[in-house]
Parts: sequence; structure tokens; C-alpha cells
Amino acid sequence: MSRDRYVDFLRAWAILLVVLGHWLITALVRRPDGTITAPELLATLPWTQWLTLGFQIMPLFFLAGGHAAAGSWSRARAAGGTAAGWVGKRAVRLLLPTAAYSGLVLLAVGVSAALGVDPATLALVGWAMAMQFWFLPVYLLISALTPVLYALHERWGTRVPVAMGVAGFGVGVLVAVGDASSRGTAVEAVGALNYLLVWGVVHQLGFCWRDGLLGGRGGGARQGGSARQGDEGRQGEGPTGWRVHGRAAVLAVGGLAGFALLVGPGPFPVSLILVTGQEPGNTDPPSAALLAWSLAQVGVALLVAPAVRRVLERAGVRRAVRVLGAGSMTLYLWHMLPVLIVAAAFYLTGLAPQPRYGSPDWWALRGPWLLVLAAVLATVVRALRPLERALASLGARVRPGPGLRGAAAWRVWAGLALSGGALTWFAGHGFAYGGTFPAWPAAALAAGTLCATLPYGRGEVRDGAPGEDAGDGAAGTGTSGGHAGRAA
Repeated sequence: MSRDRYVDFLRAWAILLVVLGHWLITALVRRPDGTITAPELLATLPWTQWLTLGFQIMPLFFLAGGHAAAGSWSRARAAGGTAAGWVGKRAVRLLLPTAAYSGLVLLAVGVSAALGVDPATLALVGWAMAMQFWFLPVYLLISALTPVLYALHERWGTRVPVAMGVAGFGVGVLVAVGDASSRGTAVEAVGALNYLLVWGVVHQLGFCWRDGLLGGRGGGARQGGSARQGDEGRQGEGPTGWRVHGRAAVLAVGGLAGFALLVGPGPFPVSLILVTGQEPGNTDPPSAALLAWSLAQVGVALLVAPAVRRVLERAGVRRAVRVLGAGSMTLYLWHMLPVLIVAAAFYLTGLAPQPRYGSPDWWALRGPWLLVLAAVLATVVRALRPLERALASLGARVRPGPGLRGAAAWRVWAGLALSGGALTWFAGHGFAYGGTFPAWPAAALAAGTLCATLPYGRGEVRDGAPGEDAGDGAAGTGTSGGHAGRAA
């Protein structure tokens, strides 16, 4: 009963829209020679870039993640846990399913390359199966920095996201005005900071939300007063109530106005998803425009929270959110596999109708396309249940204790560094860059996962107080493996 179901809803809603958005913009065309191509919808039909305003929903995931991480780390620290133990436990829940998924995809890539599959086709498939990976190293990095970031939050509160936002805006402007010839050098290196700054702002706002600094349903205990403020904000009464709506409205209106200025007279495009050849872009690295849009989403999420919470009081809605949240990691990792299955079954065989690309008839087929993909994904998820149970059981055995110290703590940090580097490479190049097997990134991911998940000796772990894990489900990545592991 201590869980905030609205936080679970935000995470589930974000995952659902990511899946639907990737499916919607994925377009397959069968050439006369029988080969399949995937034209880039956002580049081919520029007006569709406006659709990304509704589907770039990952700010809500970072907001929910920050809210949940604040509670999880506070409980772990109060029980005597260490940063390495807390980070290691979260890393295991993320890395195990990711490594299993990557291992199976890489196995398929290796077999296909050995059988002589066309390198261009293999590279396209490898890219499609890794297109969602950009999120994983960013989230791992922010999770690893959470103990430090939360300490800053406890000292300076809302001033931390303000400072990070100002720095992120400055970096975004620098990247936008930087000379094109300098890209790939200093400007690109500085721009990479915005993966931490922009997404870190939203994550930090999740801390503030939980501790009552943004109002709404806090639930924290910062300085003994935040929980009371959260209750008042939930009721919407008294001075806290109007401050809640005022702060949310400032974020929503200010963010929207900033986005309009940066996209209209400003230099940034409207698309909030990477478009090939578009300079500057909004996501690689995150831009000042994406920062403004993220602030607007946070404000809107706070404004609609009371209405959504009333809907979440219905048992059927709560059950749907719980089911979707429990399987969110599986959905996130595997949601492009149905595209390959449908491509092989209906496009390679010529069974799929082929109206003119972008025509009204083509758009009319988007509905059946989404329904078929959803049916295939449901079958895939059902088939993966034994793997999920095995990963949950393994995770329960190998996750570090809350008081992890010594050499094992360094293994966690080394494992995160190796895994994060490999996932970053896959996010930028796919699983079959150039149509070849990526041996070194695959080895780095395997080594990093092993470092983070190898069993720990007694001398390396100090047990935490009983109950340290209580309620930690709100802090995870939403994997069904995590829930099943706790149940076991």
C-alpha cells in the first residue's frame, strides 16, 4: 500500500508508447527483386516529425525512476547499505535480461554471417535489434551516480536540477552553434555531457517530486516535512495545494514556451527522435529543445496526477498497469523482434499489400500492422517466460548484499564500466555493424556482466538490516524478473 501507483503508471505508459512509436515509424518496402528495405519515415515524410512530440515519452521514465530511486536509496542507506551494494543490485536487474537478449541476438548474427547472409541485410537487422539500446547506458550511469546526486539533492534541493538545466542548456547551444567541421572533436565531446545533464535534470526532479519540493504525492521524509507536504498537495487544499499547481504550471508552460522558441526562431528541429542527416538534432546528444520539452512533460505529469490517480483506484486499471510494468523490460528489449518475424512472413513472401509509400492506403494499413505486431509480441513474451523465470532465479542468487564492500565493490564498478561501454557501442552501431560479428563489444558486455554478477564471498559482503529491500520494486526497471525474484 506504500507504493505510489502513479509512478508505476508513468513507467508503464512510457514503455508502451516507446514500443508503439518504434512500430509506427518502422516502414517496410519490398523491392521488385524481392529484397526488403526500411525507408526512414521521419526523413521521407518530414511532416511525421510532429508525431514525435507525442511519442518521445522517455522523460516520464526518468522522472518515475528518480522518484523510485530516491526512496530505494534512502531505505538502503538507513539500513546500513553501501552505494556499491545498492548500485550492484540494480545493475544485476538490468544487465541480466540485457545480456541474455544480446547473447541470443549475437548468436543469430554469428550464425547468419557464417551462412553467408547479405552483409547489408545483416547490418540492417542488427541495427533494428539495438535501436532501443541508447537508454541502457544512460540509465546505468545515472543509477551509478544516484548516491552522489541524492546527496546533492539533500543539501541543495531544487537548485541542483536548476544548475544542471542551465549547464545542459549551455551545452546544447554550444553544440547547435558549433561549426560543422569541428564535430567529432571537442564539440562532440562536450555535447556528450548532455546525456547526463538533460536526463539527469528529469531524474533529479523525480527526487524533488518524491520529497515534496514539487508538491503532489511525495511520500519522502526529507527533513521530516516532505511527507506532510505531499499529503496536502494530494488533497489540493491550502497554500501547498496552490503551490503544487503553480509549480507544475510553470514547468509545463515554461517548457512549452521554451520549446516553441527553440524550434521556431531557434535552430532546433521539431523532431524529438534522431533523423539521419538532420543537424543539429535533438537526441544525439540531447539538445536544449529536448530539455525544454522534458520540463514541459514533467509539469503536465504533475498537473494530471490527481485525475490519473482516481482512475488508478479501479482494480482493473491497477491490474493492467501491474502486468505491463512487470513485463516492461521484456517488452523494451524484444519489441523489434516481431517486426523481423512479420517481415519474413508477409513481406519476403509478397503476401503483404504494397500501396504507395505514405499514401492514404498505406496509412490505413498502419492499424492492422500494429495489431499484428502486438499479437506476435504477445506470443514472444509468452514464449520467453521460462527464460524470465530462470533469470529471476539467477538474479536472486547473484545480486550483491546491501553492505557490499572491498574488492567486490570494485568489481561492480568495473562491470558497470565495461557493460556501459559495450552497450554504448551497440546503441551507436547495432549488433552487426558492416555486416560482421562485433567480437570486442560482445566480449566487453560478457565480461562486464560477469563482473557485476559473479557470486560474492562472505568476506566481501556485510549484511544489511532486515527489510532493506522493502518496497524496492518501485525503484527497479520494471522487469518481471525482478518481481519474480523477490517472490522466490
